[in-house]
Amino acid sequence: MNIDKQLELIGRGTVEIIQLELLKKKLKEKGTLVIKAGFDPSAPDIHLGHTVLLRKLKHFQELGHKIIFLIGDFTGLIGDPSGQSAVRKRLTREEVLENAKTYKKQVSKILDMKKVEVVFNSDWLGKMTPYDIAELAAKQTVARVLERDDFQKRYKGGQDISFLEFLYPLFQAYDSVELKSDVEIGGTDQKFNMLMGRTIQERYGQHPQVVITMPLLEGTDGVDKMSKSLGNYIGIEEKPSEIFGKIMSISDELMIRYYELLTDEDMDKLRKGLASGTLHPKETKKTLAKLIIAGYFGKTEAETEEANFEKAFKYKKFPDNISLSKVKDTCDIVAALSDVSNESKSQVRRKLKEGAVEIDGKRVKSQEVLLEKGNEYKVRIGKRFFRIKVEN
Repeated sequence: MNIDKQLELIGRGTVEIIQLELLKKKLKEKGTLVIKAGFDPSAPDIHLGHTVLLRKLKHFQELGHKIIFLIGDFTGLIGDPSGQSAVRKRLTREEVLENAKTYKKQVSKILDMKKVEVVFNSDWLGKMTPYDIAELAAKQTVARVLERDDFQKRYKGGQDISFLEFLYPLFQAYDSVELKSDVEIGGTDQKFNMLMGRTIQERYGQHPQVVITMPLLEGTDGVDKMSKSLGNYIGIEEKPSEIFGKIMSISDELMIRYYELLTDEDMDKLRKGLASGTLHPKETKKTLAKLIIAGYFGKTEAETEEANFEKAFKYKKFPDNISLSKVKDTCDIVAALSDVSNESKSQVRRKLKEGAVEIDGKRVKSQEVLLEKGNEYKVRIGKRFFRIKVEN
């Protein structure tokens, strides 16, 4: 593929390419580039927000470039300070390694792992001597590190910043030196760290990497970044029925963003079709759900979930394939639904108020309803379905 065609694919969905002209030069002179992306295994599960970056790696892989999937088992012990308003709780090495185990399996659903080099940054960072760390620290100033927004806010607010957090961007930058990366890809929240990589590469006598920032995908609420802690995430290993229901619950506006960042569909054709009315938003959303499920579970599973969804909403029948979720003891409806759906209690309360909750076919708005011990309930929350058993 010629350089212009490569750049068209590389540029899809990106926020920024620093420096585009340097990328063109590297493509022309080197042909095959070293593409680096780092992941700190702070949690074991990958959700669709993570796949925005993984799909960009896939684009580079399809173009024949060398993909390095960096697992930050060393930097994960520190914890990335990006976006943090306080000193982050450090993970143990056991927690980091346990989380890292699941990464390769999940990533293989997107990337051809036979053509990916998986590395752990403890292989070099864990072997650095105090002298090596002093040499690295001498290549950057405190003033430059304090330029990052989150550090500035914490410093001005009198909040603690640990020395380890100061070292984090330097260690991430040194990864680029070790790997001699031509391009580093990361979310917009990683821009400072990746630019630090350019600086440190030059100070170790290397050519600086190109930095590509990808947007942070909003969760199902359409407001906050997709996050498991906020309950607005869609995990790539969730049940297909859950994925289908969650996607059908997003707004039409967010649907377009998901199309651009999570599929390879023609965006001009999509936008024109929605604007002219030749594409119906609901049908287009169903297609999005099928595309995503087919990518992780296969086309047959995607078609099955569409049929189940149609059965539930067109014929008002509860789907047959909903597995049983269990909660302990008699509990109020807000706590139970929050537990099984992974949505926050405030989100559940809002849906109750909107009349978007049904129990055994009857609409429920009261937050005072109790789910009794020993009973089983069929529950609909918006466009998602659950069978809940309250254990004795």
